[in-house]
Amino acid sequence: MKKTVLTFGIISGVIVTVLMGVTTLFADRIGFDRAVIVGYTSMLVAFLLVFFGIKSYRDNIGNGAISFGRAFTVGILITLITCVFYVVSWQVLYYTVLSDFPEQYGNYLVEKARAAGATAEQLAQEREKVREMKGLLDNPLLGPAVIFISEPLPVGLVMTLISAAILRRRHPKEIPAT
Repeated sequence: MKKTVLTFGIISGVIVTVLMGVTTLFADRIGFDRAVIVGYTSMLVAFLLVFFGIKSYRDNIGNGAISFGRAFTVGILITLITCVFYVVSWQVLYYTVLSDFPEQYGNYLVEKARAAGATAEQLAQEREKVREMKGLLDNPLLGPAVIFISEPLPVGLVMTLISAAILRRRHPKEIPAT
């Protein structure tokens, strides 16, 4: 299991890292709304390797059979490796090229609320949320934990559950000789 998990986890991690880097380069051109869609789509692409990793394990190690529990274990381990790549990449980007991200995103949220007719009090609340988000992201322990739990982990968990359910297969019963 170790070889399968490491192989598919590292490949998935590299994919999510490269796609995050590309998305980051073009985020200001495509806008925050589209960047979120592109970001989660790139996570889905990377997490497709969870499916292929479970399938590889089932076909090559499990002789065509795998229980839901074993499939889930393989999938969640691949997911965790991918999530680590994602968080490390995010941290590197955040402390280098995205250092002004909270301010830019905060301005975007405030302008979006203003365009929707928010009151001065609501705009102040929005600014306070942005300030809190920046404080969280700037914390070297809490920032990575929040990113890990809120962004890649839910996507990977859903992909793992779906893949394990689809790919589980029992060994066929032996047919007695007549």
